Amino acid sequence: MGESNFVDYVKICCRSGHGGAGAMHLHRSKITAKGGPDGGNGGRGGHIILRGNAQLWTLLHLKYRKHVIAGDGGKGGAQLMTGAFGEDIYLDVPLGTVAKDAETGIVEAEITKDGEEIIFVKGGIGGKGNAHFKTSTNQTPRFAQPGEPGQEIWKVLELKVLADVGLVGFPNAGKSTLLAAVTAAKPEIANYPFTTLVPNLGIVQYRDYKSFVMADIPGIIEDAHLGKGLGIRFLRHIERNSILLFLVPADTDNISHEYKILLKELKEYNPELLHKKRILAISKSDLLDEELKNEITKTLPKVEYVFISGISGEGLTQLKDLLWKHLNNQ
Repeated sequence: MGESNFVDYVKICCRSGHGGAGAMHLHRSKITAKGGPDGGNGGRGGHIILRGNAQLWTLLHLKYRKHVIAGDGGKGGAQLMTGAFGEDIYLDVPLGTVAKDAETGIVEAEITKDGEEIIFVKGGIGGKGNAHFKTSTNQTPRFAQPGEPGQEIWKVLELKVLADVGLVGFPNAGKSTLLAAVTAAKPEIANYPFTTLVPNLGIVQYRDYKSFVMADIPGIIEDAHLGKGLGIRFLRHIERNSILLFLVPADTDNISHEYKILLKELKEYNPELLHKKRILAISKSDLLDEELKNEITKTLPKVEYVFISGISGEGLTQLKDLLWKHLNNQ
């Protein structure tokens, strides 16, 4: 997915349909000159419905659709006929989409399954026809309810990438190289910061035809939780990952210190992220000999770790075994 066609945030104005008015009608026919009330109810206004679609990976199709308008309900008719329901509008969204009220920021819906449907904005209820109000003391009511108005409200849709494993690291830590080495994904790779500007997903093939999803997410920088660098745009994508795989290059001056900075940024953004399983991978390990590895091991934080190289393939099988073990336990 290139930068131009990956959209993970849209703001749209949603207007659900008005409910149809109930009918005020008295039954008349050739043999009935003064019949009772038979006005039907108005139809419900159209809903705006979110629907999960596993074939979508971005909100690009909604980027330029600023207004979403559902149909109005039809008026009730004679002979107790209910008005037609307004046309519902379905918004297909990728899995991992979160819907919020644009003004309050309150999360109103989350789509995590293919085909899952959630009423995003409800249509107005149709008005009752005069037949509904007939009583023993008022047998010919000459009034009916108007339909309930629809809602017009601004909403925000945010995509939080759904993946089993999320790669966490500073720019140029080797995340894209690792993803390319263990999956069929082809992320852009270069030796400068922020080569990756959008999340890349890849399917990791495991033993006996098993597989899991790995996400290469744009690199973090210190104070990302304050919005610096790619900031919040990066951080929201790791909320849905089952395991966080921290990547720190072997040529880093202080691997433990860099790991702690990454951990601090996650904590500042959302403390709940610290409850996820964490694994440390020391990338670019083809630069190290056994003596250097032993020295580095003594300084590592108390977390499961593995030395890997996306170039030589060192440690990749061990890493996949470790990830699968924890995914299977979860």
